[in-house]
Formats: sequence, structure tokens, C-alpha cells
Amino acid sequence: MISRTTTRISKSPPPKESRLVVLFGPDRGLELALPAVGAVVGASEAADVVLRDPAVSARHCSIRRAQSGFEVKDLGSKNGTFYDRIAIEKAIVPAGATLRIGGSLLLLAPEEEHVALPPSKASRFGELVGDSLPMRRAYAVLERVSNSNAAVLVLGESGTGKEVCARAIHEASARRAGPFVVFDASAASENLLESELFGHARGAFTGADRDRVGAFASAHGGTLFIDEIGELPLRLQPKLLRMLESGEIKPVGASKAQRFDVRVIAATHRDLADEVARGTFRGDVYFRLAVVEVHLPPLRDRPEDIAAISRVFLEREGAPASELAGPNLERLRCYAWPGNVRELRNVLTRAVALSAPGTPFRELPILIGASAASPQAPAVNADRPFLDAKAELVEGFERAYLRDLLARHGDNLAQAARIAGIERKHLYRLLDKHELRGASAPDEG
Repeated sequence: MISRTTTRISKSPPPKESRLVVLFGPDRGLELALPAVGAVVGASEAADVVLRDPAVSARHCSIRRAQSGFEVKDLGSKNGTFYDRIAIEKAIVPAGATLRIGGSLLLLAPEEEHVALPPSKASRFGELVGDSLPMRRAYAVLERVSNSNAAVLVLGESGTGKEVCARAIHEASARRAGPFVVFDASAASENLLESELFGHARGAFTGADRDRVGAFASAHGGTLFIDEIGELPLRLQPKLLRMLESGEIKPVGASKAQRFDVRVIAATHRDLADEVARGTFRGDVYFRLAVVEVHLPPLRDRPEDIAAISRVFLEREGAPASELAGPNLERLRCYAWPGNVRELRNVLTRAVALSAPGTPFRELPILIGASAASPQAPAVNADRPFLDAKAELVEGFERAYLRDLLARHGDNLAQAARIAGIERKHLYRLLDKHELRGASAPDEG
């Protein structure tokens, strides 16, 4: 497992120390530092890194640090050394590259520098609100990183405000006058995702009757926020890596690459280090994206911030925001908030909508958790055929379930489908059936 802390900054190559991690094979979990002179990997006890994989040769390959990553040489192995499914004899591969030798997968990881920053004294950063210690630690990182062009990976549960965080970084940076473009990797169909992200040329595929400007081109001179980066298909990750390394992309069907000046901020609720270990996310892309990692804490870990956040939401609704105290505030502080800040916003928006204008906070109907739904069991009458009565109950259950699912996960339908345990296409059909597509609140990351 790759160790991480709240702030993880991967130094630019060549790192002072690099690590080799066995992701798959008989020695899975083995992690060791690569010496400055490099190391020979093989099955022989004389090798520097000894693997028990029977498909690995005695002296299989050598690995050493290079100016732009790692130099990998195959030492005449029987089964070859592969990078990106291509057999290599000698090659320079980037930090975060995954090699296959025999039946084993090896990750070449750069050094991680753990920076201990004192907590910020601020009580907010952009639209992020709260003066709890976890948030002030996050602000300390954001204040430092905003004035750079470093890629940032924002981690946190759904609803913690990852898009709000990305926008705050952009607004505090020298790029604030440029565009801020949001691209949700979980929202587009896989067939169209490449075109929406990188653009396409006229005639690139059936229906492409004109050139299309992709998200990268739209963000030129500014910031591109890629939400749910963990959903990006493996086949598109090499193209993203090229953009991160060189600033160049080639639109679908185009003959020439184009260069863009874009800062990339990505976000996900997934543990990308685990995704790399499982082979569902490329290690080299992960390390390019996670130059700096920012972890947004869940709302349940900072109940002292609930009053300040609630005041902001109430003011947006035009409701009285003074005197946030009493039983209503205690109810908000004691709830676990599985939907985090987004769920708190929805609860307060509903409370204001159900109240007369000017209703003070202490009198708002705060409905959270089970109290948000009717406690009464649905009526069952045997005045019609069994199948008709059952179908009516199922319809009511489906609609109530979908409404709550959308309230908890906003427009992140990929996350909603995973939580519900159904395929995304089936979720789309159910939402269309009940005319609920687009009924959810805007996603805040």
C-alpha cells in the first residue's frame, strides 16, 4: 500500500529516493527503496530484488533512476519485460509506470515528500467554510498551492465540496481571469467521453459533421477540473498523461496535435492508490495528477462547522441566519451526514421551502434521516387484483427510493448506481420512467 498523508507532494524527477512496489504476483505487497545505483530484478538469490514468480528469469531486468523517470533494461529474460503491453529491451519510463515481468506487476513510484504545514488561521477558503482543525489544515495546503501551476488531486467523500475546492483554487490563482471548466468523467457515455474531453475533427466518426472543441481547449489559459477522475477509462488515460506531460493533445480524427496551457485539478471519492494496485488506474497518471493531494474531511468529522455552513445556506435562501442555536442546531450536529455538505444544504433548503417567509431557524422543520420520509406504512387494499396492487406499491417504492438516492448523491449518477447496486443504464431507465432525470440538486463534488 502506498502511504499518504493529508499533503503529499511528489518531487520532480530525479527523486532522491524511489520505490518499487509489487502490485500483483507471488510477492504482492513487497515494497522497497531503489538504491541510487539501480537494482537487478530476478528470481536468483543474487539479484537485488528477488521475486518468487516462476515466470521471472534469474536476472530478468534492471531498473535505475534517470533524469526523466526510470531506465529499464531487459537482461535477456525468457518471457520479456513489458510496459504498456509493449516488450522493451531498453527504455525510459515515467515515474508511476507499471511493468509486467513474468506474472508480476511492478510499480515504479517516486519519492513522496510529506510536508508538515501549520494549520491556517483562516475560517474559510473561497466558498469552503469552517474553522475546524481539519479544514484549517486543508486551507494551509490550498493557500500554498493556489499560486503554483502544480496539478492537484482533491480527495473526499461525495458531497464534501470537491468542485467548490477546485473553483476556490482557481479563483486564488494567477489564472483567475481565465476560464474554469468542469468536466465530469462519470456523466458522459464512454463512447463520447474522449470527444468531450479532447475534442474531435469533422468526419472523425459518424455524425461528426463539424469540429468540436473539447474541455481542454475550452480551458486554455485557465483551469480544467476533472471530477470523478477514477471513472476515466484505462484506454483514455495515456492520452491524458500526454497532456499532463507535454501540454499536447490530438483531437479525435485530427492529424496534428494541439498545445494548450491548462492547469488540471482532479477529484475523486475513490482511493486511487488502491485502484492502481488493482490495475484499474495507471500509476503514471496517478502520480502526475497527485503532485499535491488535498483531503476534504467528511462533515461528521467537523460538527463544529455546521453552524457556520448553515448560516451560509440560509442566507442564500433569504432566510434569517442569526441565532443558530437550540434543539435544531443540536439535531444537525448529532446527525452523521452520509451525504455531507450537500445533504445539509438540501435539508436546509427543504426546511425553508416548507416554512413561511421570515421563519426563524429555531422554528424551521428540520427533517433529516428517517424523519424526512413519512413514518406511515403504505395502505394496502384488496379491492383490486393482486398484481395491480403490487405494481402500485412497487411504483411508489421506486419513486421514493430514487428521490432519496438523488438527494444523497446529487447529479453523481455513477456513485448513485454503485450505492444502489444497479447498473448505471438501469438507473437511467428508472429515472426516465419516473421522470426524475435532472431532478437532483447540482453536484458540488
